[in-house]
Amino acid sequence: MSAKRDYYEILGVSKSAPSEEIKKAYRKVAIQFHPDKNPDNKEAEEKFKEAAEAYEVLSDAEKRAKYDRFGHSRGGNSGYGGHEMNMDDIFSQFGDIFGGGGSPFESFFGGGSSRGGRRQRKGSNLRIKLKLSLDEIANGVEKKIKVNRLVRAEGVTFKTCPTCKGAGQIRKVVNTMLGQMVSASTCPSCDGAGQTIEKRPNGVDSSGLVSKEEIISVKIPPGVADNMQLSMSGKGNEAPGGGIAGDLLILIEEQEDRFLKRDGNNLVYDLYISFIDAAIGTSIEVPAVNGKVKIKIEPGTQSGKILRLRGKGLKDVNGYEIGDQLIYVNVWTPKKLSSEEKAKLESLRNSTNFEPHPDANEKGFFERMKEYFN
Repeated sequence: MSAKRDYYEILGVSKSAPSEEIKKAYRKVAIQFHPDKNPDNKEAEEKFKEAAEAYEVLSDAEKRAKYDRFGHSRGGNSGYGGHEMNMDDIFSQFGDIFGGGGSPFESFFGGGSSRGGRRQRKGSNLRIKLKLSLDEIANGVEKKIKVNRLVRAEGVTFKTCPTCKGAGQIRKVVNTMLGQMVSASTCPSCDGAGQTIEKRPNGVDSSGLVSKEEIISVKIPPGVADNMQLSMSGKGNEAPGGGIAGDLLILIEEQEDRFLKRDGNNLVYDLYISFIDAAIGTSIEVPAVNGKVKIKIEPGTQSGKILRLRGKGLKDVNGYEIGDQLIYVNVWTPKKLSSEEKAKLESLRNSTNFEPHPDANEKGFFERMKEYFN
């Protein structure tokens, strides 16, 4: 599989180009490689799709920011749960770029466009929030969720739109000094569907749709993050009078874990140990995403030491790398002591082993001793 071209290069704009310039550049490229202008030309069709994919990302402020930061690894559709664009997607989403219909040519040349008839509509998208625990994020999970979506109702009958006679568009012929010019616009009566409802049962809306509760199975890959959005193609609202169903957009909401904090793909745990365990060493169990892990505390461990458990973090959602678990060691100093405990510690006060390093108060001492402490 060949590497994807840079989106800015595809549209011929700079990375600082404003949105209006990007829109104009897309229209220019799309007209150049439009299927109606290049019939049976596979290369032109691929470039047409390529331009539409670039415009979909660069015309969206959030997607564009992610693309500028991560490139194709996370900026494009594939990195955020989207699906590969087909011709129906392009004309339903970006047809307005050409001024109404799916083709920019029929408004200038009249007649004959393979896409100049009824416009295939797309249903609206649905958006939900999905709460996930850290264990679910680490291992991936399949969730069954209830969704209320609009579906085409039974018992609805349609008739050909009397305004556009089923064409989905209104054509207007204007005589000019250059000859007749034909312009086309979406039919206002049927919104481009070419048909209107003749009969509908109670509870069905004017588009022939009815709300229905469905249970949808959602597979969440390991490593997703808070506020990440996944997309399930065709699981949104259905389109009135036929067409393409919208998408189900799933916004991930990461629940805070009781013990572990997330730092990218790494997990952080604050471990508190006693002065005695720090001085003479011990073995201790710490929480991890798939159960507890036993670690060894070496004698003489200092507060602030960081232990690293490699491969005990989270899998990268866009790759095969796995993060680590970092354990920050904190030595707990007791606030209350019995008289017997005080006496025992007092007897050790003058021992040279209990005295700090003579340079410990110097600026930069701990930075210089970092290798020793960690």
